[in-house]
Amino acid sequence: MKLGATQGSRISKKMKWISISLILIVLTGCRVLPDKGLSRPANEVISTGFSSPPRIRFGAYPTSTLGTFFIGPNLGKHGYHVPLGEKNGIAYTCRAGHVDIIHVRIAADWTAYLAGETYKTLMSGKPGFSYKLAVDRSRNYVTLSYPPDWDRLSRTEQSAAAGEAAMALGPYLAFTMTTWHEILTWFGFRCIGLATEFPSAFSWEDSFSNLLGTVVAVRALQDTRHPYNEAIEIAMDEEMEKLGILPAKVAKDASQRVKGDWFTGSALFFVDIKKRNFDVGLDDGYITPTLLPGVTECPNAEPASYPVPTLDVLTRHGFTVKLQTRSREWERDKIFVVLFGNPRDRLVEPMIHIPRLIEYARQNAIDQYGYMVEPSTSRAVAHR
Repeated sequence: MKLGATQGSRISKKMKWISISLILIVLTGCRVLPDKGLSRPANEVISTGFSSPPRIRFGAYPTSTLGTFFIGPNLGKHGYHVPLGEKNGIAYTCRAGHVDIIHVRIAADWTAYLAGETYKTLMSGKPGFSYKLAVDRSRNYVTLSYPPDWDRLSRTEQSAAAGEAAMALGPYLAFTMTTWHEILTWFGFRCIGLATEFPSAFSWEDSFSNLLGTVVAVRALQDTRHPYNEAIEIAMDEEMEKLGILPAKVAKDASQRVKGDWFTGSALFFVDIKKRNFDVGLDDGYITPTLLPGVTECPNAEPASYPVPTLDVLTRHGFTVKLQTRSREWERDKIFVVLFGNPRDRLVEPMIHIPRLIEYARQNAIDQYGYMVEPSTSRAVAHR
């Protein structure tokens, strides 16, 4: 009896560990662990890279509706591969309004990953690389041209130039990719099942949350003491504190206060967001977040405008970059008609075409839907 019980206990423990392993595989998307990019100081991530792209995450609506979770200053841990310990939801800050913490994490991890891909590509002398956001079907292609004297530089000089280029191109590509995702959702993209993501396209917190993620990542990637996940936690906490993060109840109350005016509906996928923010930095190079009215905890608050990523550093080093996107979504025909006048499949060049699509969506929001849109003609701007 004792022998049987012991064997049964061993089998039970073995099955338990198999179950845990399978859960971890699912949660990490079959990632290979451990990842050397996570074990060293965060400033070494660019040179080591990650074993795989960031895992799938899904953002939230900023609406006080079923399916939305609100969060306060305690953001928990950060997990590039494994979500255990993360606390996610919609936060409210005095200087940035609502912030989608999941969008911050998505943009941060993609910034770090793409910075690593950029460095690896430049140091190997390859002509470029490609990548795709896990929830989209579009694939992005980066083509790099090197400065004329690149082969005459020492390995140390190449590393320094590649590192600076990676720290610029990483956030630029991540922000451009997340903006493209917003455009896809405006045209009716369906990520999960049959429900369109149109209700959340360019909702009032999206673009600034995406930008904030790139800011957090750039700061974290300069951390010489802490490993990547911890460096992200520190940088995110510091940035949210600077923006004036408030308790979860304030975030929910602020949203509830604009129900009926800024949005209608009561549950995820059945919400009509009437307040949209199309500011992606095209007018002045900054994104100005949307503050909500009546938040008494933030007297005389002004929005903190953050600069969007640029490629000035690459130009200074003599690199040139061409970015192209191959859209494989069902909704691509609508996009091609807007851009080219017909649905014939072709590559999109985000640097050229995103401004045109943003302006189309903004005008469409006004003319067809009667939405309230940003940027407005008059707004207070307080640069960070």
